[in-house]
Amino acid sequence: MVSLAVDSSPQPGSRPNSSSSDAHVAQKLAHDPDRPKDLPMNSVQRFSDRVDDYVRYRPSYPAALIDRLAVLGKLGSDRVIADVGSGTGILTRLLLASGARVIGVEPNAPMRAAAEKALSDEPRFESKDARAEATGLGDGSVDLITAAQAFHWFEPAATRAEFARILKPTGQVALIWNQRSDTPVNLDYEAMLERFAPDYQNVREKDRAAESRVSAFFAPASVQFESFASEQRFDEAGLRGRLTSSSYAPRPSSPLYEPMMAELTSIFGKHVAKGEVVLPYETILWYGSLDSR
Repeated sequence: MVSLAVDSSPQPGSRPNSSSSDAHVAQKLAHDPDRPKDLPMNSVQRFSDRVDDYVRYRPSYPAALIDRLAVLGKLGSDRVIADVGSGTGILTRLLLASGARVIGVEPNAPMRAAAEKALSDEPRFESKDARAEATGLGDGSVDLITAAQAFHWFEPAATRAEFARILKPTGQVALIWNQRSDTPVNLDYEAMLERFAPDYQNVREKDRAAESRVSAFFAPASVQFESFASEQRFDEAGLRGRLTSSSYAPRPSSPLYEPMMAELTSIFGKHVAKGEVVLPYETILWYGSLDSR
């Protein structure tokens, strides 16, 4: 079971220590010759076997985020939005509710199929098999480009050139992430990932939404930052599903899978209240024009 709420408050916490034996296994797997070496280049297929968990357990986005995009004047029935790296359509659905026409650009076939199924009754939704670096959209054709939980998989230089090409002169880009707040449960969860998920070092939440990376993408134009609070509530099965929906989580065939799940059970037991744990998030929004004039 999973539920989403908004306007939660972060709390301080501490990070637990990891064992040397688990760290040794993680280090060994990090140098496994069968592991993908270049995560962004392998990003298209990374979620193919996780779609069901992604649909069921990934967080949505708070209403305050959508309200902010509306205030920017980029939502409404006269607007065209390209939701790039749209995945299973979590953000796409919220953008469609504004009345805008939304084009979901997604290269992963299973993820794209899930969105097409979920949004099949939406006449203003268009699904496109393409990548951020080559969307196939027309020059100056969109008012807003969104990328939610996706920008860190893009090749920045090629993506910037493509986004600049397809944006209208007044168009803007919005880069969005749900980032776990620094609360006791989230710090324990983070420590678990550092201990058992070697791939996580390549896509740490605070790294992928870092100001330096985002500012370099928008430069020489300026970029604006805002954040919004939200949370998810999970029973134990839901918490397991949330973990396994992540592309960096070891698969059941990995020697790290069972100890990771045992640690997750321990985290749930430590933080459970009335049958649930609460994972608070900070929804990060970076937005601006790519035109510095």
